[in-house]
Amino acid sequence: MKTDTIYWSDIKPEQVSWLWEPCLPRGKVALCMGDPGEGKTTYCLAVAAALTTGRMLPESAVALEPMSVVFQSAEDGIADTLLGRFKSLGGDCSKICSIVDSSCSLSLDDTRIEEVVRGTGAGLVVLDPLQSFLGAGVDMHRANEVRPLMAKLAAVAERTGCSVLIIGHLNKMATAKGMYRGLGSIDINAAARSIVVVGRMRDDPETRVAAHLKSSLAPEGQSIAFRLDRDSGFAWVGAVAITADELLSGVSAGREPTKQELALALITEMLTGGEVESNEVLARLQAHGISKSTYEIVRRSMCIQSVKRGNVWFSQLPEVSAM
Repeated sequence: MKTDTIYWSDIKPEQVSWLWEPCLPRGKVALCMGDPGEGKTTYCLAVAAALTTGRMLPESAVALEPMSVVFQSAEDGIADTLLGRFKSLGGDCSKICSIVDSSCSLSLDDTRIEEVVRGTGAGLVVLDPLQSFLGAGVDMHRANEVRPLMAKLAAVAERTGCSVLIIGHLNKMATAKGMYRGLGSIDINAAARSIVVVGRMRDDPETRVAAHLKSSLAPEGQSIAFRLDRDSGFAWVGAVAITADELLSGVSAGREPTKQELALALITEMLTGGEVESNEVLARLQAHGISKSTYEIVRRSMCIQSVKRGNVWFSQLPEVSAM
């Protein structure tokens, strides 16, 4: 069978187009990361509300025509949570929809995503949170399992011209550089063309910041602040002078984690939900370039408990750590 090739001289250059430059490129996958309760979902709802009504987003020079949005949340109910928030943000409810997945859970490689995008003409798809859409049996820490799913989703975005915005959580490596803070394999961050981190201002907790961490298609944008409090609700503030690493790590911004710090964070992340086979823990660490000797040092410092069941050893956090 002949292998197809194409010479670059035969390819017509194309300009990148944007829903919100440089945060949301059309036809690409973007990521919004942050800790629980920091305002990630509200931030994404505010972006969606602006797009459904054609309102200009902060620091944007272009107002787009109102467009449809697909918003898929596995954490918040639409009727009791998201609908009220979206209305308070001034969104057009006739232009936002969700896929009914009560009988069959939605996953990143689900054909229904492309079907609904084409049927509604949606310009944006929001998936909240990432781990709820990986599919049964997929380990988000394994690059070989995550990478093909992200590639399939990126292909859907490219074919349809729709932006896909995935909401993700952070790991526990508080001192690490921003690119290492995403929960799961680093391949998730690698697949995203744009990454925004949402967090609170330390001296003003009611002010949140969406800081641009990664931009593959344009220079990184300014960090955008917004107010989110019980009395006045949501309001865009505008550009602020703080980087994503500063927002996440304070004085430790920009420092990459040591192997021991990385091992500690990964072990904590893996064992928080319960015991895991010891060989599996070691295999995951080695996939991140962490040696067995480093694992043993961290394991002892964390007082990780080992339990044998049959012929298999399992690791678990000490009971005092699990309380």
